[in-house]
Amino acid sequence: MQTNSKHKDRLFRFIFGNPEHKEWTLSLYNAINGSNYTNPEDIEFNTIDDIIYMGMKNDVSFLIMHVMNLWEHQSSLNPNMPIRFFLHAGQLYDKYMKDNDIYRYGTVLQRLPKPKCVCFYNGTDYQPEEKILRLSEAFGADDGDIEVRVRMMNINYGHNCTLMEACRVLNDYALLIDRIRANQKAGMNLDQAVDSAIDEMPDDSLLEKFLLSHRAEVKGMYLTEYDEEKERMRALREGRNEGRAEGRNEGRNEEKARFVSEMLRKNLPLTLIEEISQLSKDVIYSIAKNIGVPVDAG
Repeated sequence: MQTNSKHKDRLFRFIFGNPEHKEWTLSLYNAINGSNYTNPEDIEFNTIDDIIYMGMKNDVSFLIMHVMNLWEHQSSLNPNMPIRFFLHAGQLYDKYMKDNDIYRYGTVLQRLPKPKCVCFYNGTDYQPEEKILRLSEAFGADDGDIEVRVRMMNINYGHNCTLMEACRVLNDYALLIDRIRANQKAGMNLDQAVDSAIDEMPDDSLLEKFLLSHRAEVKGMYLTEYDEEKERMRALREGRNEGRAEGRNEGRNEEKARFVSEMLRKNLPLTLIEEISQLSKDVIYSIAKNIGVPVDAG
């Protein structure tokens, strides 16, 4: 099946960033925050449409009770989410201040909505139910003076059960993705896998009618995401190969050093770090010394 070029959105945003189904957005908000708001019209979507990631819009931001909610969905692990949220939030707050005539140079403190950053992860690599990603981790040994915290939640089917029970639409979404992947493993091509997963949704699913009535859009978005993910992985592999072939390339070395620093901080064994980074023990020990962490020699 050829992907329809009109499908620029991601499926997650199509469901939870849809102004026609604010009740689903509110349900997920309540589930995440333990709140019990009941009026979907309290939600005001405040999305900057030209924020692009891998050629697609995938951000959801909205205001509710003077809180700026920034949500992103990721189908692969991205430790740079705090950087993305930092840049995204700057544009959103700039827009908010202009829309509300907030004077930034005045002598009176101006009140802004409180930011809440959440990343919904449903990639295939293992991740805990929930963890906090911090912008300061990108600064190295010196934490700097700016911090952004992103709450990353694993929304693969079977994870975060309490959250799934509190938001049935999220559970339905997780089930859909899980069945698409299971169908692919069973030998179906991607087109068939998506079709079959939609047809197999339970009768009591809140998403069933929506998926059936938007089958073409859903298939187009998922297939686009799949193609973009393959391209991202291909580019990543080529980048790593280039880094090995051009070990003296300063930019690559800096990127690799940051990657090794992350593994050292996670206390991964030296042999594993060597295998992944393709760097010598001496270089790894040097990086460890620079960031002030011990090396697990295994």
